[in-house]
Amino acid sequence: MVKQISVFLENKSGRLAEITRIIGEAGVNIRALSVADTSDFGVLRFIASDTDTALAALKGAGFTATATRVVAAEVPDQAGGLASLLEVLSSNGVNVEYLYAFFKKTGQNAVVILRVEDRDKTLDLFEKNGIKVLTPEEVYSV
Repeated sequence: MVKQISVFLENKSGRLAEITRIIGEAGVNIRALSVADTSDFGVLRFIASDTDTALAALKGAGFTATATRVVAAEVPDQAGGLASLLEVLSSNGVNVEYLYAFFKKTGQNAVVILRVEDRDKTLDLFEKNGIKVLTPEEVYSV
């Protein structure tokens, strides 16, 4: 399973820039990210090249940050690629809490980061349906 970092931050100008600066100064690359916000706060979720270093840097700077295990799966970079992956989950009763995607450097496939209610069932379904699940090393080194 891939580790994702979630950071809770005040929704004000400059906070995202500050976080990315801290991570960069720690020598960590951001591989994928998602930002969700409300009027008062935001949640930054990202995959880092070095989860432990990024977490330590953020916590050292006073941010509330946690690591969560998520699934990283490849989908074909073509129309319907994501839909086919989601159909496997929905037809088997697996709820997706959230997801975000990025492209691999080769540009041939996209990588979808998923937080699901039942990781074990998801991994089993992906294996049975020929959906490649990426290892942490494959994701962190993209």
